[in-house]
Amino acid sequence: MFFYLSQFLSFLAMPLTIICILIVIGAIYFKKKWGKRSLWTGIILLWFFSNPFIANQAMLAWEPEFKDFDEIENHEIGIVLTGVTNLSKTATDRTFFNKGADRITHALQLYRQGKIKKILITGGQGLNPVNPQSEAEVLQRFLLMTGMPEADILIEDQAKNTAENARFTKAFLEEKGISTNQEFILITSAFHMYRAKGCFDKVGFKTETFPTDYYSNDTKYDLPTLLYPDPYSIFMWHKLVKEWIGITVYKLVGYI
Repeated sequence: MFFYLSQFLSFLAMPLTIICILIVIGAIYFKKKWGKRSLWTGIILLWFFSNPFIANQAMLAWEPEFKDFDEIENHEIGIVLTGVTNLSKTATDRTFFNKGADRITHALQLYRQGKIKKILITGGQGLNPVNPQSEAEVLQRFLLMTGMPEADILIEDQAKNTAENARFTKAFLEEKGISTNQEFILITSAFHMYRAKGCFDKVGFKTETFPTDYYSNDTKYDLPTLLYPDPYSIFMWHKLVKEWIGITVYKLVGYI
């Protein structure tokens, strides 16, 4: 229930949802003074949230810096959070990736460089699945296709959110007789790392973070970036706002 409620609340607070509500109210009540204000507020917010420079600066300030592979010490296990595949398309002979494939490809790089000996993938089917496979299973198949031994791939395929990623991973490791007192490498998207580490800290994990999947770019000052509206900028703000709401809710319910 909490999972569905959080998704609904996030939808209501999204910038584009608020903009649409303001513009619709303004259009309906345009003859009233407050209706005109609503319309213009919606238009101004639309420009603000669609501006690439502003969106990139906000994301750049939020995302932690990436880490060089050379500065990562060797660990037994790297934990990869899912949320990177397209489970709306069902296939058994390939993996369809969405934005965020860095999570698993960078984990594979860590493995190939000997920084980790095993990869643990945690994540189930998410909201309203149409694919009978879990994300962990789909990513396991990808790793197997790269030639990685099955014995080095661990999957926890029940978690539906970040809090469950942490709790279920701990239970999974304990069930397998693997010590949870060691330090793990935690691998997820940079924008999501604060909440992820908070959840794993809460259940007693000691982790070294390895952020991946960056939405921000190096700062640019060209004309398109400064002035041209871009729908991707609204998408970036949606990512940020949803994450901030998630962090707030997780703190309120004691997940972090």
